[in-house]
Amino acid sequence: MTKKVTTPEVADQPQAGAAQQMTDVDAATERRLVALYTLQLVDSEIDKIQIIRGELPQAIQDLEDETAGLQTRIGNFKENIAEQNANIAKRNSEIAEHEAMIKKYEKQQDNVRNNREFEAINKEIEFQNLEIQLCERRNRDSNNKIKELEQHISAAELLIKNCQTELESKKAELDSIIEETKKDEVRYRNKSAEQEKYIDEHYLAAYKRIRKQARNGLAVVTIDRDSCGGCFSKIPPQRQSEIKMHKKVIVCEHCGRMLVDDDIALKAHEQLQS
Repeated sequence: MTKKVTTPEVADQPQAGAAQQMTDVDAATERRLVALYTLQLVDSEIDKIQIIRGELPQAIQDLEDETAGLQTRIGNFKENIAEQNANIAKRNSEIAEHEAMIKKYEKQQDNVRNNREFEAINKEIEFQNLEIQLCERRNRDSNNKIKELEQHISAAELLIKNCQTELESKKAELDSIIEETKKDEVRYRNKSAEQEKYIDEHYLAAYKRIRKQARNGLAVVTIDRDSCGGCFSKIPPQRQSEIKMHKKVIVCEHCGRMLVDDDIALKAHEQLQS
């Protein structure tokens, strides 16, 4: 029986292919890890720019909202004043009608035939005078209300003026900061978009989710003194060895942040500077 002999060249070919495939996988994973940490560095720089701006954007928004609220209040006051003026005009018309009725009744008094008719007409005149007095009293109340509303309008307009002065000052301050940091921000945002191209969609989604939940905005961290750079929990030696192999994305068992070693961090910093 003839024994089949496999030559070294044939035997080594599958092994070489597997090794090459493993190298490719590791290189792709390492590129992903570098991209993730570079993205973290870039986003952290953008965060610093936002911190430099401080609370100015929110303060500006609050002032704009306050100004809009005051303007709405002034509009309501003016509508109320218009309503009061309309009521005054209506009552003045009623007063004129009552006065005309009084003149009419006074003429009738000259032609009465007895005391009973005279008393009846006199009561009508008294009633018309009471109606006039009621209208005049209500007009005085309306005029007092108008004066009060005008005072509220003046106070609101003064507040608006103060708000606009402060608003212009804060906008100028923010514009100055934006102008100083715009060049860096544009560069970092372009760098961020560039790195995202090298990251799989599900890893990118996980990165953004972790970053949003983290108070300091860190989703990818290095190992610092055998501990997670995010939550400072100890990382077992075996876990650290796996991280250094760059074969997969490994997360902290305590906080869920993605972990990289110093080699990845160094390459990420070089990538950031390029």
